[in-house]
Amino acid sequence: MNDPVTTAATRPIRRPSRLLILFTAFAAGLAVCAVLVLVMAGRFGDAPAVQGATIGGPIQLIDHDGRPFSDQTLRGKPFLVFFGFTHCPDICPAALFEVSEILNALGPDASRTAALFISVDPKRDTPAVLKDYISNFHPNMRGLTGDAAKIADIAKAYRAYYKKVPLQDGDYTMDHTAIVYLMDSEGRFVAPFNIKRPPQDAAAELRKHL
Repeated sequence: MNDPVTTAATRPIRRPSRLLILFTAFAAGLAVCAVLVLVMAGRFGDAPAVQGATIGGPIQLIDHDGRPFSDQTLRGKPFLVFFGFTHCPDICPAALFEVSEILNALGPDASRTAALFISVDPKRDTPAVLKDYISNFHPNMRGLTGDAAKIADIAKAYRAYYKKVPLQDGDYTMDHTAIVYLMDSEGRFVAPFNIKRPPQDAAAELRKHL
């Protein structure tokens, strides 16, 4: 299997400074993480904490095989959610590779969970493009795309940030949240899932929710 980071990084696209993209995405990720922590602790504004109900919601999109997908098909399984796009030069392929390593560490238990990669760039990320891209990662990972308005609604429900960033040559990139969301077997938000640790450790935590 090709190295996913190398494959994505060598795509023939022009992009702004890698440092600028990384800094912007990192800052956005930190901001959203802070909001998630505040929401979970019940300290965001005057709103009371609502466990498992303030982040996440229905997902009705098209998968990388061109078939309708509903999060209802995952009921009974905990799952991970990540928002990104296939032209992402660094953050997305690195994150999906790490998620794949965690699923590999689960061994046979990987069939009892799933990982969703929701594209925030549906204009370019058709099912065919997603299928080619997702083939670099674990087979239990599913790429999702669809109507731009539906994706916007899903991202809003997950408190996920993304924004189109024009480039000087007329092309564009996407700035986006770099958080992996852990959802329980009923589709309720548990916590941001830390993938920056040994795969066996992350797999052990995920296994607790199986």
